[in-house]
Amino acid sequence: MKAVFLDKDGTLIEDVPYNVNPALIRLTPGAEMGLRLLHQAGYQLIVISNQSGVARGYFPEAALTGVEARLQQLLGDFGVPLTGFYYCPHHPQGQVAAYAIDCTCRKPEPGLILQAAQEHGIELSQSWFIGDILNDMEAGMRAGCRTILLDNGNETEWILSPPRLPHYVVADLAEAAAVIKAAPPLAVPPSPLSLSPSSLLPHVPRSL
Repeated sequence: MKAVFLDKDGTLIEDVPYNVNPALIRLTPGAEMGLRLLHQAGYQLIVISNQSGVARGYFPEAALTGVEARLQQLLGDFGVPLTGFYYCPHHPQGQVAAYAIDCTCRKPEPGLILQAAQEHGIELSQSWFIGDILNDMEAGMRAGCRTILLDNGNETEWILSPPRLPHYVVADLAEAAAVIKAAPPLAVPPSPLSLSPSSLLPHVPRSL
């Protein structure tokens, strides 16, 4: 079985910082078309999300139940199932002691991807991770997936290294789905883009 792992905020849905109000959750442009294409191509869709708002004390972990339900509803409205919703509630500098820890589930760690793959029988070499920052790329790469970066301006630090370079860069989920559908199945993911920061994305500072 193959999957597309999706970052949540800024990738699947519009980025409203630390939001858990279902009424404010909206899909990003291109998401409906992209998710339809991926579902039709036989990919399971699984959300992998850092939710440090729990550790920071901004909202209780239980609030994420409503977020998951809203995502299930949004995708279900156009006939696409969400196979899984995995989140990391931790942050080492959090204010809630139970969650203020170093962990293996907070991206760029690949723990949640590996957990989801085990629980759903996912073949990671045939799977993809789509996100909007380089921590997403690193998590996907370390798990053994091919990676796609959405070039939407949400990456601000640009700490670049080989494990953080995406295999592809696109504008939205519709374009990402087209790339995935056109790519051949592989036993081993190809090398990421061998590009300098300035050629990878025009707005990346040349000093990086």
